Amino acid sequence: MINRELIRIKIVQLTYAYYQNGNRNIDNAEKELFFSLSKAYDLYNSLLALILSITKEARHRIEIEAARALREGREMPSEKFVNNRFALQLESNRQLCEFMENQKYTWEDEMDIVRRLCDNIEQSTIYAEYMQEGEDSYEADRELWRKLYKTFITDNDDLDAILEERSLYWNDDKDIVDTFVLKTIKRFDEKNKSKQELLPEYKDVEDKDFARKLFRATILNADQYQRFMSEASRNWDFGRLAYMDVVIMQIAIAEMITFSNIPVSVTINEYVDLAKVYSTPKSASYINGMLDSIARHLVDTGKIFKTMNDNGGKKA
Repeated sequence: MINRELIRIKIVQLTYAYYQNGNRNIDNAEKELFFSLSKAYDLYNSLLALILSITKEARHRIEIEAARALREGREMPSEKFVNNRFALQLESNRQLCEFMENQKYTWEDEMDIVRRLCDNIEQSTIYAEYMQEGEDSYEADRELWRKLYKTFITDNDDLDAILEERSLYWNDDKDIVDTFVLKTIKRFDEKNKSKQELLPEYKDVEDKDFARKLFRATILNADQYQRFMSEASRNWDFGRLAYMDVVIMQIAIAEMITFSNIPVSVTINEYVDLAKVYSTPKSASYINGMLDSIARHLVDTGKIFKTMNDNGGKKA
């Protein structure tokens, strides 16, 4: 689940913090990096568990409504939503159950947001159409939760505030993690039952090594990388750089030099995008030009053996 986009984000954050911290211990900083990445995986599991808490709350409401209908001799309420086959399969998922068993803090401690989400879902057109439609299939059940998640759980300010209170590590993770939850919903298969695999923490060992190598190269070769910046910036006003700009370019240079299989254009594009989020409004355009100049300097001086596009990096 933890991909290189998320790894780059964490390394930008942790490298900046490393230089702000008076006690610069690279081993401790590396442990913090991997702990931060593991918390992103916890968020992934927690958001899947939120689906179960919403279903449990809906089930509780149905039980109350059914008891009232029985007393008053009215028609019993539909149990279609609480018997949603995707939700039931997720509820029995072995990996998710194991995760939840080891959590001291659960959605049971945040029932206000669970109830609000349940209210919003029950009042929605998506819910109404699902309850009324004739199709009764696993695919329809799974698609319902994909729509509900995308509509009510992504871009939810109240939920984001709660997640931020629960973990400072989750401040910038949710947008990326949401995409993985939606991917997980889409790939669920009824025939796998409780053994359906969730996304692994890392796709492979290579991605974990990428995180370690990139972070260590960034810190251990900082002086050399900043010298490359100076050498390549004769046509640029180096004094215009914000401190975060220096950090971002330092990591980008580390990636260019350390990973021969990553094209220069990919590296530049990734860090220009990060500059748009983490630095000043003008930084993206400036970093785009600087990184292109630095990359050409590295190629010309034989520091890297990569091809350069004629148009350089991306347009910021």
